[in-house]
Amino acid sequence: MLLPTSPASHSALEGRLALALRTPQPAPTSTHRTSAIKIARYSRFRIRYLVPESRRGYHSLRFVVCGACARVRSGTFARFALCAPARSQGETTAMFYRSSIAAAAVLWALCVTTGGARAWDDSKYPDFSGQWRPIGGPGRFDISKPAGRGQQAPLTPEYQAIFEANVKEQAAGGQGTTKTYRCFSPGMPRVTNGYGEIEFVVTPKTTHILVDHIYDNRRIFTDGRAWPAEIVPTLLGYSIGQWIDTDGDGRYDVLEAETRGFRGPRSFDASGLPLHADNQTVVKERIYIDKNDPNIAHDEVTVIDNALTRPWTVMKNYRRSPDPYPVWSEENCGESNNHITIADEDYMLSAEGFLMPTRKDQAPPNLKYFRQLQK
Repeated sequence: MLLPTSPASHSALEGRLALALRTPQPAPTSTHRTSAIKIARYSRFRIRYLVPESRRGYHSLRFVVCGACARVRSGTFARFALCAPARSQGETTAMFYRSSIAAAAVLWALCVTTGGARAWDDSKYPDFSGQWRPIGGPGRFDISKPAGRGQQAPLTPEYQAIFEANVKEQAAGGQGTTKTYRCFSPGMPRVTNGYGEIEFVVTPKTTHILVDHIYDNRRIFTDGRAWPAEIVPTLLGYSIGQWIDTDGDGRYDVLEAETRGFRGPRSFDASGLPLHADNQTVVKERIYIDKNDPNIAHDEVTVIDNALTRPWTVMKNYRRSPDPYPVWSEENCGESNNHITIADEDYMLSAEGFLMPTRKDQAPPNLKYFRQLQK
């Protein structure tokens, strides 16, 4: 039996219990002794579940109606005793031992009030359990096309020029427009490339997409909320979604989501394909399980951005691991990162811990605050 968790449920429960309290009851006799096995003090009311101690008396086990649901796991029901609201350590209790009418009233009150607190029906949602990995690897935004220029991204002339400068910088040993080497989150939409093991956690109000990489975890709110008047900009943005039943079979099969509220810098993938510096990106997704293969998931991603001449739509595909107990690896970007940025210049640490240039003829950093030793 699952007890109510919300304040509204508690109020309704208290009203129904009050009816039972007003019912006259015979006083307990010495032949109906009780001993409290366990008492928890988290709620206004306590329910005492009586289990026969002997032929002449009862043991009592108290459990609590509180914010964290309590669940009865005892065997055959005996009788209930209801304890009044706690007033102090020397509290008094109004107890009902013998009346089956009072016991029935309490049971009825509990059963009626717990309707809204039952576990949600997850059978109405697609099965996203297990571990997922991107099919074809995470290296490219459009996995169906080659990297870099082969992506044929619909960039404006201005941002095509930015991309070309980025390609030239990367060829010379630099990092270009991508900043994940400094342990920045890939941001949206790049995290949909799937850097690492992916886990989908579907709950009634939020769908979580978890990736142990560099701050790749996402929340897609599905509780019917409206867009906030103000959104704090982040690399991953703010996502609102809705589960829909596209084929009318009574089960949800597609999660439609939209993400806004970004900050930069962000790029589409490691090649450095840029997004606009105004960060007015809107990303729309349709996430679903393949109709013919339940171990394949798809994420249709559409990016609307001022660096593009038109919306850019690509399909992401993920495969579920057949291992029922998959290994979830840990990745700590800062722990093994040998990249160092000093005054907007990128350097690297050698295996011996010495500072190294990242490109030919790169000047060393300014050592103004270090005392120069005379040779």
